[in-house]
Amino acid sequence: MKIWMSLAGSLLVATASPSTAKNPAPATPIAQRFNGDPSPHYFAGKFYLYATDDGSNSGKYWDSTSWRLYTSKDMKTWSDDGAFLSVDVFKWARPDAKAWAPEAAYRNGKYYYYAPVGGDKIGVAVADKPQGPFRDGRTDALVDKARDDNAGAEPIDPAVFVDGDGQAYMYFGTRVPKVVRLGKDMVSTVGPIEDVVVTGWPSDDPKKKYGEAPFLHKHGGLYYFTFSTGWPGQIVYATAKSPMGPFEYRGVILDYRTINTNHQAIIKHKGQWWMFYHDNLLPGGGGYRRSITFAPLVHRADGTIEQISR
Repeated sequence: MKIWMSLAGSLLVATASPSTAKNPAPATPIAQRFNGDPSPHYFAGKFYLYATDDGSNSGKYWDSTSWRLYTSKDMKTWSDDGAFLSVDVFKWARPDAKAWAPEAAYRNGKYYYYAPVGGDKIGVAVADKPQGPFRDGRTDALVDKARDDNAGAEPIDPAVFVDGDGQAYMYFGTRVPKVVRLGKDMVSTVGPIEDVVVTGWPSDDPKKKYGEAPFLHKHGGLYYFTFSTGWPGQIVYATAKSPMGPFEYRGVILDYRTINTNHQAIIKHKGQWWMFYHDNLLPGGGGYRRSITFAPLVHRADGTIEQISR
């Protein structure tokens, strides 16, 4: 286990109030190992950050075959808990299949890990503890491009949202966002895969379009659908009164990074919202060697979100 003292946590905690969130501290990576596509959670009194393991890819593509886990008790000191899971947990997957942006969820006393495998399937693994060991929750993929209607060009980037009524939803996909209801067992789907509709795009900006990295959170009675607009992309948001949409475009949360991807996830802890994302923050970094950081996220009273300016 490697432990890193991250300036990101200590500085950002001090800038969490709405009056200072417009100009947070400079972005600092949570670790000295390359990582991307954050999936942060607060499980059992501890922060768990699941990630794509850029530190083990070729440096020429996102071709790692395992996922990485980082943990913290305070968002200041982060431990690198290693490559806790690889694609070989799914016996139906090719052993060299790419391990891309993951997601996790807790329900039924179990921890569920949603894993894009090979760019054309999403698997789901199950464990009794947030760090695993994980086992395949099925004998096949949860979503399979070759099998499932309307799975889209690339069924990747899963994000799971459980609403107050207990219904779970999984958002995913590139170019056209998708959503499907999950069963109560969290390892099955219920009903068809549907397109997520976003309206109200700025007509004067042809770059404003959905690219990837869908994510949903709820605040003040509104559902916030955030995503990247492409390659490179901004992180933008749209709102609706239903988790199924349609969503109305509202604006930009995070501007273009100096790399060709942008991927976010949002959590709330002790009344404060945080957005995790990746950027080019370490020597030797770049589009295939990214670094995860985070910043406070502020919702205004009118339902808009302050743009993170760093």
